[in-house]
Amino acid sequence: MGRRGLGLAAVTEPAVPTPRSLRRWRRRLADEREEARIYRALAGKRAGEERAILLELAEAENRHAAHWLALLGDEAGPRRRGQLRARLLAWLAGRFGSVFVLALVQRAESRSPYGADSDATPTMAADEQVHEEVVRALAARGRSRISGSFRAAVFGANDGLVSNLSLVLGVGGGGVGAREILLSGIAGLLAGALSMGAGEYVSVRSQGELLASSAPAANTRHALPHLDVDANELALVYRARGMAADEAQRHAAALLANYPAAEDEPGAGPDEHEVIGTGLGAALSSFACFASGAAVPLVPFLFGLTTFGTLVLATVLVAAALLVTGAVVGLLSGGPPLRRGLRQLAIGLGAALVTYLLGLLFGTALH
Repeated sequence: MGRRGLGLAAVTEPAVPTPRSLRRWRRRLADEREEARIYRALAGKRAGEERAILLELAEAENRHAAHWLALLGDEAGPRRRGQLRARLLAWLAGRFGSVFVLALVQRAESRSPYGADSDATPTMAADEQVHEEVVRALAARGRSRISGSFRAAVFGANDGLVSNLSLVLGVGGGGVGAREILLSGIAGLLAGALSMGAGEYVSVRSQGELLASSAPAANTRHALPHLDVDANELALVYRARGMAADEAQRHAAALLANYPAAEDEPGAGPDEHEVIGTGLGAALSSFACFASGAAVPLVPFLFGLTTFGTLVLATVLVAAALLVTGAVVGLLSGGPPLRRGLRQLAIGLGAALVTYLLGLLFGTALH
């Protein structure tokens, strides 16, 4: 009887937490509080629905914190700070609140340890998985807003880095002096930047002209009052745009019934300049992005080093810049920043190395 009672007590009484468990629970509590602070900071930089969603996420993290606080009880101890990475994210969220911070938070949510933590509830583990998807969706909104300008900036700078480093190394491999290399690099910078700017200007203007030729004619709306309500070709306009026949007929009838109060007229549509921007703005942006990247391999020539030392330093500077641009692309796309940075580095330095070897080959042949 006594042994059965002891056995029953051993089953029903909670186990005494070990010092290691207490340390882990305190760390989890501090991290959850830090994550709630991150979401509140991000919410402070948002408005409307995005703000409401972020505040809901902060409240969910507070619930998780309450779980660890309940486990700790009197062993909670003084309030602790979260991990350095979480504190840095909270600082960035409070100052910037940009899509880059959301991308970092998305990666942090994807590394949740609750799936393998027996002290976390299945609900908490599921919450963290859902949080990752919520943050991914919020980050996607920001990515869509900046994707065009960001793509142009990153690829323009990357083109400048790789092409001018390749030019500098290729000319240097041919055996010429530092002055000739510098002049070649400056010529490459100006030629590439002007070419990028001119190409972007032509591209944007051509796209604008294409959109303008496809846009509905503005004077079409003046014909609306004279159409026969029962038999008219207005429905054909909407069918040509992709509507089903019945839907197009209803749309046309509703428009005529409400004319001129209706705003959805065949001649109405967004200004193509609002969609794609201006050619001059795109040209200046491309020029500046390419020139900023192309200037990096020319910086070492300001220090009066030997030709070989200048080429080595130029390669190191461009390698660092390629790592940064690759990591930024990785963060924005939600991918691993280090892997994307290394990929960008390998591609850029690979192209430069090929050009340098060709310079050596032609330099030897010409001499």
